[in-house]
Formats: sequence, structure tokens, C-alpha cells
Amino acid sequence: MSSSDDEDIGDDVVRVQVKQPDGPLDCRYYENIFPAIEEVVMVKVKAIQDMGAYVSLLEYNHIEGMILLSELSRRRIRSINKLIRIGKDEIVMVLRVDKEKGYIDLSKRRVSPEDVAKCDERYNKAKAVHSVLRQVAENHKMRLEDLYNKLGWPLYKKYGHAYEAFKKGIIEPDEVFGEFNMSEEEIKSLMHQIRKRLTPQPIKVRADIEVTCFKYEGIDAIKRALLAGEAVSTPDNLVRIKLIAPPLYVMTTSTLDKASGLKALGDAIEKVKEEIEKDGGQMSIKAAPKIITRDDETELQKELARLEAENAEVEGDSGSESGGD
Repeated sequence: MSSSDDEDIGDDVVRVQVKQPDGPLDCRYYENIFPAIEEVVMVKVKAIQDMGAYVSLLEYNHIEGMILLSELSRRRIRSINKLIRIGKDEIVMVLRVDKEKGYIDLSKRRVSPEDVAKCDERYNKAKAVHSVLRQVAENHKMRLEDLYNKLGWPLYKKYGHAYEAFKKGIIEPDEVFGEFNMSEEEIKSLMHQIRKRLTPQPIKVRADIEVTCFKYEGIDAIKRALLAGEAVSTPDNLVRIKLIAPPLYVMTTSTLDKASGLKALGDAIEKVKEEIEKDGGQMSIKAAPKIITRDDETELQKELARLEAENAEVEGDSGSESGGD
């Protein structure tokens, strides 16, 4: 899609000329100063006017562009403020780049769902790379653009994305970074930032279930079913089941992969259900498997500690009463 294929843009549209921030830690993510025609990019909305929205291109050192009113939506626009908001990140397609005048025209309506997914993934990876290089440059009083020229952009060329190079560098630093003219302290700082920002952090997955069995072997049947559920654990997803308060149990696992963690608890739930029903019992899901936040985890641990303390008090009371008799 070239600018000649698009609707003519009137000269009466007031434009803002591209400005390139020039601080020592200012730098675009990619080697090209401007995006290419038809490239899909991440922007932040800065201002909204009658003719469209002014935005900054986050991957290109916050240079300014404009989403024309006609390019906001395929539908009739009744209120521009319902389509786009100041401060919000948007994914848009580049329609025209006038490098001499500094005009960048963008479209939101021409972006497909597939474009959104690809851009979002690429942007998040590039943002992580940028944060690593920016911190290294700041630590060693370097211009960020110099570090990109020396290290970042060559890695993009060699590995397709510097993020992939950084991931490989965690395991094989000499192979990935050995060819670059960097001091020992710079390499040490780089590796520290990569491990800090790119090493996957475990996530916690939780599900709540109720398990009952009113047959003769009720308690033993429940124990067998819960142990069978824990037995579906894998080296990457260790399933644990704890009593909250009869008949409610919490099922958890820590994982580096969201999908496999959710699947592990799903498999464990199915196993508990299968085993308890063999003995005439029942199982119901009170809360389906989901990712829990740090706050959720803290609340869960507080609840388990409280219940443990209450059980200890009850056991202590019954012991003292029997001693008094």
C-alpha cells in the first residue's frame, strides 16, 4: 500500500513536524530512523483534534505522527473520543512517511487482528531489549545510540530480533557477545540486566474444589482421590492440594508456562473426580484454574495460616480438658 493508493490528504490539515529527542539515553528501537510504509507500529495518543489524533511512535524514539479522522474506523464516526483516548497505546499502520517535512500518516482502521498480535509481541520484546540496553548505557555513561550501533542493531540483523539473542546469551554468553568490542565490566553489566529482565519468573495457578464422600470409607476415599490428583504432577508443574475447610480444598502449581500450568490443574481435577466417583463420592469445581497475583497468593497463605492456628487451638483445648478429667 503506497501513498498514491490512498485518499489525497488535504494541505489544510495542520501538521506537527517530526521531532527527534536527542538526550544521551534517547534512541529508537530499530536501526531505521523512520518506519516503512505498511509497517504496523505501536503509538501513544498525545492529542485529539477535529482532523484526527496526534501520536508518538514508541518504537521510533517518540517521533510524532497523525491518525487521520478518516483512518480511525471503518464505521461512521459519531464521537472520536469513543474510538481513541489520550494516553492510550494504539496499534496502527503506516500510510505515508515524508522524511523531508517530517510527516507520518497512520491508520487504525486498516490494522487486522493478526497485525495486532504480531505487533504486540514484537513491541514487548523490543521494549525489553531497550530497557536492558538503556540501563547498561546509563551505568557506563554511554550514549544509548552508540550501544545500539555497537551491539543492539547487529544482534537484530544476526538473530532476527535482539530479544532472541539475549535469550540465547543467558546460556551461551561467549558465543553471542564474544565478537563485540565490550569491556569486561560492560559485559558483566549486560548479563546482569538480561538475567534480571528476561529470565522467566514462575507464575502461580490456583483452583478450588469441593470433595465429599459419605460412604463407609469416606475420609480414606477423599485422601486417595487427592493423592491421585497430586500424582499427575510433572517436573515442570508440581501439583499441591491443601485443605481450606472441609469439604473445600485449594489446588496450586507453580509454572513458567501459563498454558501448561492451567492444563496440569485441569488434569489433576479430572483425576480427583474420577477417583472419588469410584468410591461413591462427588467433586465439584468452586473456582476454575486461573493465574493468581502476588496479592492473591499472600491472602491464600494468610488464610491457610489462620486455619492452621485455629486447628491447633482446638487440639490444645481438647488435650487440656482430658487432662483435667
